[in-house]
Amino acid sequence: MTETMLDFIKSRRSTRKFRPCPVEEEKLSAVIEAGRYAPSGGNNQSTHLLVITDRAVMDALACLAEKLFSQMEVMPDTYRSLASSIRASKKGGYVFHYHAPVLILTANKASYSNNIADCACVLENMMLMANALDLGSCWINQIKWLREAPEVLEFLRGIGLEEDERVFGGMVLGYADTENGLPERKPLLHTGNPVTRV
Repeated sequence: MTETMLDFIKSRRSTRKFRPCPVEEEKLSAVIEAGRYAPSGGNNQSTHLLVITDRAVMDALACLAEKLFSQMEVMPDTYRSLASSIRASKKGGYVFHYHAPVLILTANKASYSNNIADCACVLENMMLMANALDLGSCWINQIKWLREAPEVLEFLRGIGLEEDERVFGGMVLGYADTENGLPERKPLLHTGNPVTRV
């Protein structure tokens, strides 16, 4: 059992190309439920999941993100992935959600000191469940980077974000655009995340 679980964790990989077909409601509900059962600081259970399957909403959010990123400049110390989003947005046609059929944003109270950690736990649970259900997933940071932008806050409040909440992470979900529809599962070589035992 332990060996199987470790193999299962090691086989989770990010998917960035998706088939256009929707995710069945039963599978989507299972992924969401896995997220809802993630650990949280003091058992607060305050992470709010914004589950977006409406293509018009996803496309409008992608256009807004592209507009805002294109107004930014890449500095020498800009985080590599953020720099990529800025450069791609300046070129035009940037879609941060990879045209996946599902985008899930995790939000929490802006003033809550465990907001990022709790959202991360929810996202990891959901990505592992997605792997178990033969669905591809990928962590999405773009809306987190734009979480204080007034236009983004207004847009997200229009789809359910509470006044005192901010987005601290997200993920996309769907069937991988591969020959068999399954996500890549070959484990990557890991040389980082050092461990010190005392």
